[in-house]
Amino acid sequence: MRAGIFQCAGGGLTPDQRLERLKVHLQQNNLNIIVCPELFMSGYNVGERVTALAESVDGEFAGAVSNLAEANETAIVYGYPERDGDNIFNSALCIGADGKVLANYRKMLPPPGFESTYFSAGDGPSLFEIDGIRCAILICYDAEFPESVRAVAAAGAQVVIVPTALVDNWRSVAFQLMPTRAFENGVWLLYANHAGEEGDAKYLGASCIVAPDGADRARAGDSEALIAAEIDIVANAKAQARLPYLADLHALKRKLSVS
Repeated sequence: MRAGIFQCAGGGLTPDQRLERLKVHLQQNNLNIIVCPELFMSGYNVGERVTALAESVDGEFAGAVSNLAEANETAIVYGYPERDGDNIFNSALCIGADGKVLANYRKMLPPPGFESTYFSAGDGPSLFEIDGIRCAILICYDAEFPESVRAVAAAGAQVVIVPTALVDNWRSVAFQLMPTRAFENGVWLLYANHAGEEGDAKYLGASCIVAPDGADRARAGDSEALIAAEIDIVANAKAQARLPYLADLHALKRKLSVS
């Protein structure tokens, strides 16, 4: 499976303009899946505008992405503010290469500040398949907890997809924490960040595709870019056989139990 990450510099752009930039990159690259950042549709640092731009899982923007996915035969994951009744969630939607919804994930832990003001908390992740490869989505802060990535890996995820909105004073998350999450679980990790500036936020960029051994297979700089790499799940089996953290976890928990 050939996977790509669209690191978008979308500050000040409308949803239609963001979608047009994605369309250009899709037409120039042959991909099975492309991942866009957290709240790609609306922008992340836009304050109360997220409430005006929020839409349902089958909203107008989702329909346009569905058409784009089908036309390019590429699955698309993108972040958006999801409206469901009186609640708004920080969500990520995966639309398959046939234009049909494969998964809709709601961020479990909106951190204090902007997010906790506008967003309700989601219930939890679920697994889905793209080209026979088991995937799971976590959003930004969710993936910074070792328990979250471990839970989806233990449930069978081979690829963990993480749309994010990471600013430039949190370099360690992109360069140390995410490779560690891949390494300690023997999974692929696709970390999709924004680039450029949006209001008073300066994004780090540094989107990455990390292999199950914790090594970068592709890494973006700080400007808008598309990065890509081949996802080979044989690498998962090799990493998990060499360092069987998941298999040994239950024995370790028994030994660490405190009375």
